[in-house]
Amino acid sequence: MRILGIDPGSRLTGYGCIDQVAGQLVHVAHGTLRLSNTSGRAVIPLEQRLLLIYEGLSEVIKEFRPRVLAIEKVFFAKNAVSALKLGQARGAAILTGMIHGVEIVEYSATEVKQSVVGHGQADKEQVAKMIELLLGKRDFETFDASDGLALAICHAHHIRGAVSGQRAIPKKSKRMSLAESLGITLEQVGNRKRIDITSRDS
Repeated sequence: MRILGIDPGSRLTGYGCIDQVAGQLVHVAHGTLRLSNTSGRAVIPLEQRLLLIYEGLSEVIKEFRPRVLAIEKVFFAKNAVSALKLGQARGAAILTGMIHGVEIVEYSATEVKQSVVGHGQADKEQVAKMIELLLGKRDFETFDASDGLALAICHAHHIRGAVSGQRAIPKKSKRMSLAESLGITLEQVGNRKRIDITSRDS
């Protein structure tokens, strides 16, 4: 099964694509759609950025032909404007998947972190490091790309308990995180106390 994970944002939208083959995870692609100039400062209207999300993800879907699109659920944000923009970016991504006939599934950020790292409050660096342990060393231009892969891995783990390499997770450990199933500790993925819960979009 081919799974595409989407980490939506109104400035940066990350994606990660994996194959689940015989209980193993195989990296296919990852990247970031940049919806602003190189300085990161948005200079185009939001409606045009939403169109860029549609066009960019349409190209990704056409190229890699995923069966499922996993996307992050809406989360509570203190900044109402940021929450609104993020919700619109999510809507554009979900609509793109639906237009192309891709099944849509949603997971909260906590579910993704718990599934991949084994800790619902893991930071982005820990998530990225765990993905490298699972899929091999990767050049993540942004955490949005690694978060996209994390969403795809979360869905694979949710439906099968798949794991990369030669070791397959036994059925009895299906509810365990990938880190726990592989005997990987938080220290190995960088045990950090700092937790960033601020919104990425403004």
